[in-house]
Amino acid sequence: MMHEPSQFLRDSFDRLIAHASANAALKGCMPLPPVGRTYLLAIGKAAASMAKEFEAQWPAEAALSGIALTRYGHAATCDRIEVVEASHPVPDTVGKDTAQRIVQELTTLTDQDLLVCLISGGGSALLSLPVDAVPFADKQAVNDQLLRAGLPIDQMNCVRKHISAVKGGRLAALARPARVHTIAISDVPSNDLSVIASGPTVPDWTTRQQALNIVQSLPSSPSSVFNWLQQPAAETPKPNAEFDKDFSAVSITPDNAFANLIEIQQRAGFDVHYLGADVEGEANVVAREHAALAQSLAQTITTPTLILSGGETTVTLKQSTPTGRGGRNCEYLLALFIALQGHPQIHALAADTDGIDGSEDNAGAFFTPGDWAQAHALALDPEKALTNHDSYSVFQALDRLLMTGPTLTNINDFRALYITPKTKMS
Repeated sequence: MMHEPSQFLRDSFDRLIAHASANAALKGCMPLPPVGRTYLLAIGKAAASMAKEFEAQWPAEAALSGIALTRYGHAATCDRIEVVEASHPVPDTVGKDTAQRIVQELTTLTDQDLLVCLISGGGSALLSLPVDAVPFADKQAVNDQLLRAGLPIDQMNCVRKHISAVKGGRLAALARPARVHTIAISDVPSNDLSVIASGPTVPDWTTRQQALNIVQSLPSSPSSVFNWLQQPAAETPKPNAEFDKDFSAVSITPDNAFANLIEIQQRAGFDVHYLGADVEGEANVVAREHAALAQSLAQTITTPTLILSGGETTVTLKQSTPTGRGGRNCEYLLALFIALQGHPQIHALAADTDGIDGSEDNAGAFFTPGDWAQAHALALDPEKALTNHDSYSVFQALDRLLMTGPTLTNINDFRALYITPKTKMS
């Protein structure tokens, strides 16, 4: 059965999103109503869609209130849950003020009540309330530096936890003596609940010394952050008997979603090379590795072949380098585009599953073999654009940006290369 490669890649992205929907996330994980109140807190890019689905499954006669805190543009209509939109990836005062309201509500819960937390990627920046010793402007500054340094998400969240009043298990501590029921959609390698949205409701295994070491590796950081991390009070909650009473589950993982997709693709006759859902590293380096693998496979395959991977690549920005437009997925794709130079057998697509690549309006981009010649016909300079982190402009000129709008879920990146056998080419 023949497939148009670019459309097939887009359809594959859409199928992956469907496997990571809020409806799928809550299956088999709904709690029973408590004797007292149920307060729902949803945070992250999937927060509003998860809250809406929770409402639909919650008994109409059971009390329910709470807040869904999500990224601007990622809202969904809820009846009993207030939906608030705030900034991501750099926190804003809306997120801070909302977090303060949540803290005040949690302190009123009793041992008859239940705190339900629906967590997804992006929650760490959205639920942003620093400890009193760290001014909010300083928290914003160190968060920006962490992003620019291209650090893995677990290292960024280690710092975030230790300067936060609500992350790293502190939210659960504030809700005591109420029980806590956590359901998460994972967007991190290893699917560690203590890393997803900086683990606000689960114990933290990292230490303030680790956080201090990371901060010391940055070019510069506010003195308030240094001073706080040297205090014993900066340590986050560790495993204890209180956490043993709680329920927590990662209900959707990238590997689960990819497994469902791969089954569909194999039934359609494709040979699938799955590189895993935890690929990390500099976007341009990962792209070159994937290009080499694709070129090697193109020499020998006799069946249409896909190379799939997830995870979260990084882009390290240098102070001296001009910075254009484009997120990590477009940067990966541009580096791949350059490495392949119009290879006649290879199409590719890379996108963020939340529908927003970095801080732009696109999910990602795609290209066909003929786009390399078209880029030069348009007098584009892909190599210079890559140096200046200006991938968006190249794919915009080629009309290859992938525009989906917010998907209301998030399992991190989706990268796919479609390789056509030589003998099957028209």
